[in-house]
Amino acid sequence: MRVFVALEIPADVRGAIAALQRKLAPECRGARWVRPEGIHVTLKFIGETPPGKVDQIKSELAGVRAASAVRIAFRGAGFFPNDRHPRVFWAGLEATPNLAELAAEVERRFERLAIPRESREFRPHLTLARFKSEEGLPRLRAALENAGPLEFGSMETTEMHFFESRLERGGAVYTRLATFVFAGGAA
Repeated sequence: MRVFVALEIPADVRGAIAALQRKLAPECRGARWVRPEGIHVTLKFIGETPPGKVDQIKSELAGVRAASAVRIAFRGAGFFPNDRHPRVFWAGLEATPNLAELAAEVERRFERLAIPRESREFRPHLTLARFKSEEGLPRLRAALENAGPLEFGSMETTEMHFFESRLERGGAVYTRLATFVFAGGAA
């Protein structure tokens, strides 16, 4: 089974992102747009995992702690690795430092389970689209420039979630397997 750890985003942020996607999608046929209900802040993508290892992963996640809630403001957009030949179109976020600390703690705990560390630096974002070609990319860039400041909302959370990802014909389908509170009380 394919699994990952992520933070859910609130409905109002999801709605603002979906509105931007609806506006921009007609401009770029070369992009495969992520379904709004599947957008989240990934802390750690684990990938294919034997079902027998799931309980060990859950046990490690249950021990993750932070001193306070993570606060995130969602704003801006861009491209990975660059806007000339992008693979991913993303919405940005500005978070309290403990978001990166939380991701690092998850990485440390998973080393005990022989789950490899991510080779890339932790760069939190919301993936809005993946490019299958660059068809329409100039129109997408122009529409993005004309969209003005992009502000999608904010959130505060003390919970992270463990998900299964199933690849289906219409795209990935995510099932929440467990929720873990990493800082005192619910946000």
